[in-house]
Amino acid sequence: MKGDLLSLRDLSENELLSLLDLSLFLKNQFKEIGSNSKHLNGKILGMIFQKPSTRTRISFETAMLHLGGHAINLSFNDLQLSRGESIEDTAKTLSLYVNALMARVYAHEDIENLSKFATIPVINGLSDLFHPCQILADLQTILEYKQTLKGLKLTYIGDGNNICNDLLLGCSKLGIDVSVATPVGFEPLDWITEIARAEAKRNDSNILITSDPKEAIVDADVVVTDTHISIGKENEIHSREKLFFPRYQVNNELVKFAKKDYIFMHCLPAKRGKEVSSSVIDGPHSVVWIEAENRLHVQKALLLKQLKG
Repeated sequence: MKGDLLSLRDLSENELLSLLDLSLFLKNQFKEIGSNSKHLNGKILGMIFQKPSTRTRISFETAMLHLGGHAINLSFNDLQLSRGESIEDTAKTLSLYVNALMARVYAHEDIENLSKFATIPVINGLSDLFHPCQILADLQTILEYKQTLKGLKLTYIGDGNNICNDLLLGCSKLGIDVSVATPVGFEPLDWITEIARAEAKRNDSNILITSDPKEAIVDADVVVTDTHISIGKENEIHSREKLFFPRYQVNNELVKFAKKDYIFMHCLPAKRGKEVSSSVIDGPHSVVWIEAENRLHVQKALLLKQLKG
């Protein structure tokens, strides 16, 4: 696989499947013997955070520890970036000290510039456009519960945001049908949808973008949502709530249209009573805690692919 992971566009179908296989192996190994092989002994991951983080920071830091390596947490205010040093100079400097960088940023342009100027692998821990590590964990969760990927139907309901974008890119490469229901004006970007449609055509799957949640969720194997108000969009809270709530809430009435054995996923943090009802996220179809755990294992796999040897 390529050294950098900025979105799931960077991975081929075979690379995606290879990562998922390795992640499942590492998960099973850790559960069986309580540890993983220390293949990253002496390796250091630098982690840059412009945004708050729970799962991303802890899962990456723990992943490096389990594999024998070390992670350094670098908040934006800890770096000279906060005083005007360029991303170019920051990337070049950090490349001298650590073996890989993971960054959680507001603007995707920032992660692209890190990638451009760093001489070490760069991982997108989240940007306004993409969230590849989360979707790798989602795909692993689906595979664990459904024992297959190709031919399934995944429905995403909510804002056409970074989660939606990488779901489109990842699922279309693996032959998963994707239906997205979002208010008019909040659809995923056209160029991302076009890439996903082209991948879906090659893999005999379908992409549907609609404003009708009921149309999207019919016969879904997997139902996914995310917050309607992402970090950085707080100034839109009132206008977004009027558009999204209650029509785009995943609740008991809506999931009646999904398959009886559907699974529900959410990247977390969740706002119960907003994008999802408590009865769904805390109900028998919810796999959000396995999904959250799998962040740890897919990141181990990703780090091993990038840094081993």
